[in-house]
Amino acid sequence: MKQLLFFAIALAILFGVVACTGSQYATKAPDSVLREAPKTTGSASLEKPRMVLFSAALDLVVADADTAAAALVRIAERYNGYAAEIGTTRTIIRVESARLNEVIQDIAQLGKLQRKNLQGQDVTDEYLDYEIRLENATKARDRYLELLAKAENVEAALKVERELERLNETIDLLKGRMNRIEHLAAFSTITVNLQERKKPGVLGYLGLGLYHSVKWLLVRN
Repeated sequence: MKQLLFFAIALAILFGVVACTGSQYATKAPDSVLREAPKTTGSASLEKPRMVLFSAALDLVVADADTAAAALVRIAERYNGYAAEIGTTRTIIRVESARLNEVIQDIAQLGKLQRKNLQGQDVTDEYLDYEIRLENATKARDRYLELLAKAENVEAALKVERELERLNETIDLLKGRMNRIEHLAAFSTITVNLQERKKPGVLGYLGLGLYHSVKWLLVRN
């Protein structure tokens, strides 16, 4: 009986010491540990860069719209890009995003730049959502492939194959959307609205000549 009582008292003392020790460490924990999340090492700790789609809209007055459109195509090719749409009123090109400002400067040399609008759309969250959904769909497809191998009859196999077909469509769709985002992040879109400079007719030229003559006389006086 005495031995049992002694054992119980020893256990109580031991648990009391452990509890006190735990509370002591919790009290002495530095504020930085409480505020900051634990740091991880390796590639998992590296944050993925933001995915931003840059675009520009330009209004350009030119002498000849066809000539300007052809020049825009050459500018796009010069910067490892391409023309997405070619027209006498609007031409759309895509160029490397890192050289967007250089391209705009070259385009401005083709005529008179009346308006310039730059935009950036952050699609990081959208891309990550597609990435997670793709990973889940791929894992689900792997599980259904295992079920297909274990199917006991034709009916069960057909059900699994229908699910596999649906998952394959989902995977292809997600991959396509992710590839498009990656492409548009690498290549900025520039929409150039072209407007031809108005040319005065014969009477217009006479009027301009008369205007300059009168202006010259007034300035001399």
